[in-house]
Amino acid sequence: MAQNPIPLASGVWRLPTLGSSAVNSFAFLDDDGTVTLVDTGLKGAPKRLIASLSAIGKQPVDVSRIVLTHAHPDHVGGCRTMRARTSAEVQIHDADAPFLREGKRPPADPLRPLARVFAFTGSSQPSCSVDETFSDGDIIPVAGGLQVLHTPGHSPGHCSFLHPRSGVLITGDALFNLRHRIRYSFALFCSNYAMSIDTAERLAEPDYEIAAFTHGPEIRDGAREVVRSFLRHRKP
Repeated sequence: MAQNPIPLASGVWRLPTLGSSAVNSFAFLDDDGTVTLVDTGLKGAPKRLIASLSAIGKQPVDVSRIVLTHAHPDHVGGCRTMRARTSAEVQIHDADAPFLREGKRPPADPLRPLARVFAFTGSSQPSCSVDETFSDGDIIPVAGGLQVLHTPGHSPGHCSFLHPRSGVLITGDALFNLRHRIRYSFALFCSNYAMSIDTAERLAEPDYEIAAFTHGPEIRDGAREVVRSFLRHRKP
């Protein structure tokens, strides 16, 4: 059964695209009524995304922008379909843009032989045109400003996003929240596992009230301190 959108803050929703929180996308409502989607789930996710939009009173035509955390298939698999259904412009970090355009996964960690095998066996994914790229520190004009935090390692262009107006941080795959326990990215899926651990430290720096994860439910109570405590004490 499809999971209803989960309100995170005024004008911000988590949109489950697989299970109740196994894979999540996010929606930001702008002041002019348009919607920005963050990530588009797996290839089959658009049906659930469109149902979620309807549940918050929006239609595909209202989506003006699709912002992607990185070019892995559980984040961009539905991008080409959603772009076609919405005519939204697609944005991704410039380091991951070539993978999205070519329909290829980012490279596997050369120090992890099993990761290389996994990447080879599932190297293709739906390609999608890219309208604009962004870099670390950019402010995307989404609902008062969405700040780009480049957190590479999971992929070369992996990014997390901070939305200061709502106090929501989207971690992407820099951190997971599985079974209500924070953990680092899985080495199997990383381009540079050691770098992904290092750059996750960036998520301790900004101020936010809610930590929202692509994989797992959000943390609402003392989110920043929960994340900072994990980063202080947990090791891969």
